[in-house]
Amino acid sequence: MENDKMFELMEKMYAEMQNGFKKVDVRLNKMDEGFDKTEGKLAKVEDVVLKIEDDHGKKIDALLDGYKQNSEQLARIESEVEKHEEVIIRRIK
Repeated sequence: MENDKMFELMEKMYAEMQNGFKKVDVRLNKMDEGFDKTEGKLAKVEDVVLKIEDDHGKKIDALLDGYKQNSEQLARIESEVEKHEEVIIRRIK
């Protein structure tokens, strides 16, 4: 008789444990789904960031090229002004 009670108690405990494990499995599955969605969104964000970096990189290169051309033009103008400056100084003397 005592063994029967012990066996029934063990069966009850086992059933409760199985129900608990099922609940944990359900929650873990929901978490996995959430992680999958998050990974998908993160991949989209990474794509957008790469596109922005590429676009801005091209724009920065263009700006630097413009800056270089501007500097070269100023250097040419400065050398021409120096030539005329020398001529003007010679005429004054």
